Formats: sequence, C-alpha cells, structure tokens
Amino acid sequence: MTTTHTEVLRSLVALSRELGLPERDAVILAEGNTSARVDDHTFLLKASGFSLATADERSFVEMRTDAVLDLIERPPATDAELARALLACRAADGPRPSTEAALHALALTLGEATFVGHSHPTAVNAVLCSKHAAAVAAGTLFPDHVVVCGHPLFVPYVDPGVPLGAAVRDAMQSHLELHGAPPKLVYLENHGIVALGRSPAEVLQVTAMAVKAARILLGTFSSGGPQFLKHSEEERIDTRPDEQYRRELLARA
Repeated sequence: MTTTHTEVLRSLVALSRELGLPERDAVILAEGNTSARVDDHTFLLKASGFSLATADERSFVEMRTDAVLDLIERPPATDAELARALLACRAADGPRPSTEAALHALALTLGEATFVGHSHPTAVNAVLCSKHAAAVAAGTLFPDHVVVCGHPLFVPYVDPGVPLGAAVRDAMQSHLELHGAPPKLVYLENHGIVALGRSPAEVLQVTAMAVKAARILLGTFSSGGPQFLKHSEEERIDTRPDEQYRRELLARA
C-alpha cells in the first residue's frame, strides 16, 4: 500500500467519522457514504452497510474509476447484475461497494472533487421532502451561503444507484455549461445532499452551510417566503477577491 493511499484513507476515515457525529444530525445507522480520489484511476468508497460514525480502514473499498463510470453508459439490467458489476469494479478485494458508487465517481471526475460526502441532514431533507424542494437551489440567501456553497445544483428524484448517477451526470454537464465550474453542493430531491470538496474540511463546511441555509429557508416559509439575493449580488460575492481569498483559506483549513 503506497503512502499516498494510506494518507488518503486516513483522511477519509476522519471525514466519515466527523460527518457521522450524532450532533451533526446528517446521518444515522448506515446512512450516507463518502469517497476520496486516490489517483486518476482509482478512488476509495465507503462500503455498503458500514456506519460513517464508526468507520475505520476496513469500512472502505478501492474502486476502478473508469469501470464505475462505464456502468452509467451501459447500466446493468437488474439489481442482481448491478451488485455483481460493482464487485467487478473493485481494484482489490474488499467489502461490497455502496450502490452510490456511480454518484461518487462522477463527483470525483466531472465534479473535480478530491473528497465527497453524501449525507441526509434532517434540516435539509425537511425541505427536500416537501412540495417546495426545488427552493433549496432557487437562489442563495446570504453572502456566506455563496462563498461556501457557490451555485448549488438541484436534481429531481431518481432511483438511487446507476439511474441517479446518470441524472447527476446530465445535470452537472448543464451546470458546467452555465457556470463554467462544477457545483460544490448537489441537492437530491427526497434523498439528501452531495458535498464536493478539495479537502475533507471543505466537504464538512459545505455540508454545514447547507444545513444552516435549509434552516433559514424553513424559517422564511413562515415569514412570507424567501428573499433570495439578486443574481448580480451573487456574482459580486462569488468573484470578490476578498471572498475568494477567504474561500481558499477555508478549503485548506
């Protein structure tokens, strides 16, 4: 095992345990999953059935990136075939991969992330499971929302697994064409969020800010509805040198 692999795995375990802390209210039991890019060919992924809160080195499996992405282009016909195909995508022996392997492979390639955290925060899902789900990405609410989360992406409900991976791929490509950069935060209707980061710290920051924004958004529903920042105001904050500097410092925290 290379030093790089060991360091990435150690960081991923720490990220997973932090994301799984009960006080974060982001996951319970074996909910959610995390991943990290090892190199251009492989990534580490939390295995199915393991808890983020108690994750250790045995909770992860190394996956071949191209093989997982190929499942989106040629999806298995049945759930049983998908289970066998995911096992075949492993770069080495290990536990059964999460069914969300395709989602993570996309976030680590098209999404340009180094670490990814997929969770189901209660406050965020209170909106995502409502009739107003799309409001989470209809605009940003306050300056730090822009600084930390950028331009969030909303994806209507799709069956988890390869179908969700295909939907996120299409939505992310459209987002790239519109904004010139991948999203830092993906909202999945009736499901949860995906936080994309260059570091474990950035994943946790995006997740925490998504939770704060959801709580504020829920509060606005009882006060006449949200007052989103204007597009020009969002762009001003997003491109201000001082905010870009602060964003870089936060990502390296």
